[in-house]
Amino acid sequence: MDRAATDALLDRILQLEATVGIIGMGYVGLPLMLAFVERGFKVMGFDVDEAKIRKLQAGESYIKHIAGGRLPAAVSSGRFEGTTDFGRLGEADAIVICVPTPLTPQRQPDMTYVESSARLICDALRPGQLVILESTTYPGTTDELVKNILEESGLTCGTDFFLAFSPEREDPGNKDFGTTTIPKVVGGVDETSGNLAQALYDQIVVRSVRVSSARAAEAAKLTENIFRAVNIALVNELKVVYDRMGIDIWEVLDAAATKPFGFMRFNPGPGWGGHCIPLDPFYLSWKAREYGVAPRFIELAGDVNVEMPDYVVGKLQDALNARGLAVKGSRVLVLGLAYKKDIDDPRESPAFELIERLLQLGAEVSYHDPHIPTAPHMRSWPELPPMTSKPLTAAVLAEQDAVLIVTDHSGVNYDLVLRTASLVVDTRGVYRGRDGKVVKA
Repeated sequence: MDRAATDALLDRILQLEATVGIIGMGYVGLPLMLAFVERGFKVMGFDVDEAKIRKLQAGESYIKHIAGGRLPAAVSSGRFEGTTDFGRLGEADAIVICVPTPLTPQRQPDMTYVESSARLICDALRPGQLVILESTTYPGTTDELVKNILEESGLTCGTDFFLAFSPEREDPGNKDFGTTTIPKVVGGVDETSGNLAQALYDQIVVRSVRVSSARAAEAAKLTENIFRAVNIALVNELKVVYDRMGIDIWEVLDAAATKPFGFMRFNPGPGWGGHCIPLDPFYLSWKAREYGVAPRFIELAGDVNVEMPDYVVGKLQDALNARGLAVKGSRVLVLGLAYKKDIDDPRESPAFELIERLLQLGAEVSYHDPHIPTAPHMRSWPELPPMTSKPLTAAVLAEQDAVLIVTDHSGVNYDLVLRTASLVVDTRGVYRGRDGKVVKA
């Protein structure tokens, strides 16, 4: 592509006249769509789920933390259109891929959704388009996998079309930072691609952070989340050690956190959850082996976190045994399905693994979550039976042999739980101090 055509694309971006196509209208794609529309861009939202598209076209949000009026305003502006017709990808000037990057059962990267998105783009690719991958992935995905697929169109990256990586940094439920107020890391497969991608994001975010390549941008995202994963593993291991010593990890953390320097607090839990932290360490360790490196520290952290549901179930078993009960036949209420408090996002939540293990042991399991009325079908746990949230009443609590706190939602009446339940297994430090019916896990 000649310089004039590249400048024309840049000018369309700067004048807010470019059409942005977003593949995947989930927890990343939907907030990104709103950011572009609210800035004045025309946006096409692509998704394979027809039900999602119908809701979006009607101005209905299926993500609870999206402010109520934003979606109807986006639809009424005339600048948003949702569609399942991927043949229309050619209408977009910039295409942003926001699809899942899960793990296989063998803990290897599952690039099915990225690859299928790239092939759909390839079928419609035209000269002058910018393609950006936002899905968290291993270094090299953009300029190896995605680039190679797109060039099957006969067009050349950096000349006919442009390609970059800019990792999503969504934090569902965070009231202090959102899509437009979080700095955006951007790296292009080539300099021109990086320039165009940076120009696009500069229109909607507070600040873009340019790095030298797509690989550096991919690595930055993994580093952010591996940092969290390693520290969560550390505090989870400390929880186990201190429990054996009769020391309350929550008391220790409260005390340590008073130091005004040199300490960053992380809290233990029943396992890890969310769309990134449980996955990213394994993405990097898998890719590192291609270079003859075994990242032992990262893999150890992964192993510690993966073992946490077993630890929690073990604590529950011990507590029931102490009361003359077996897990088999016991009624257990799981409190919280979301992977963190006060959101409706269940992705990779440890609650599902805990439910599966308790069912396998013969327990009668139910759940309560004020944000998730019906347990969704999960890729990682496809065999779980359909479940709906039970009301958190004194009668329901009194029927349980144990209440297992997995997610510490703010809106739960924990005083009622403590008064009524016969046994509470607390994985989130809801109850401080000592109580005979509370077991900390």
